[in-house]
Amino acid sequence: MSKTSKQYNKIVTTCKSLFEKKMKDYGSAWRILRLPSLTDQIFIKAQRIRQLQELEVNKVDEDEVSEFIGIINYSIMALIQLEIGVATEPDLGVAESIIYYEKHIKITKKLMENKNHDYGEAWREMRIASLTDLILQKILRIKQIEDNKGKTLVSEGIDANYQDMINYAIFALILTEENKTK
Repeated sequence: MSKTSKQYNKIVTTCKSLFEKKMKDYGSAWRILRLPSLTDQIFIKAQRIRQLQELEVNKVDEDEVSEFIGIINYSIMALIQLEIGVATEPDLGVAESIIYYEKHIKITKKLMENKNHDYGEAWREMRIASLTDLILQKILRIKQIEDNKGKTLVSEGIDANYQDMINYAIFALILTEENKTK
């Protein structure tokens, strides 16, 4: 688990660094995005990853790594929006947004640690394509919950689905890194 924790932290450092740089470039313009818009952005990224995994020839020179990072950062934005609500204009500075980012990553990592304890790190035996499919499944679940006005009968809420997508994307990035060194 110590190895996973270190790998997880390394991925988060990369993602948070990009988030912070984009905050400096664009400010918190993302604060106006409603949850369905953020969900759709994550959907686009996950679909792009699936296409990259299935196509033999790509016309755009991008890889899965940047798309998984996008899924992580958009999911964090969604968790922040769930917590403090959608704004009508950019209203967060870099420092404040990083505090929220770190708060939600900490909660999400704790969830990962608890699930890894119970599941015995089964994700390490999974294929990256399967993790992509799980992310797409979570997106479809979120869309259904959004269509149901946030109401669920027996299922976990939207926040848990965003957290799972973050963890699946981090697992995919860890496996990608490990596959490079084989």
